[in-house]
Amino acid sequence: MSYEAGSKECRHLIEAKESLLSTLDALSNINSTDLIQNQIKKIYNELEQMHDNRKKIESATSYL
Repeated sequence: MSYEAGSKECRHLIEAKESLLSTLDALSNINSTDLIQNQIKKIYNELEQMHDNRKKIESATSYL
């Protein structure tokens, strides 16, 4: 897992995103998985947005 300072929640989000990337890599070698890959990409993007929001919250509270 790549290292990033932050909360436990951020670390879990990073782990989830990395798992999805691994899944996408595996699916890329299987025929007729385009729909599934697109769904996983949407989920990845949702997790990315959640992670960005969490980083903003933590950044704002660390300056207080």
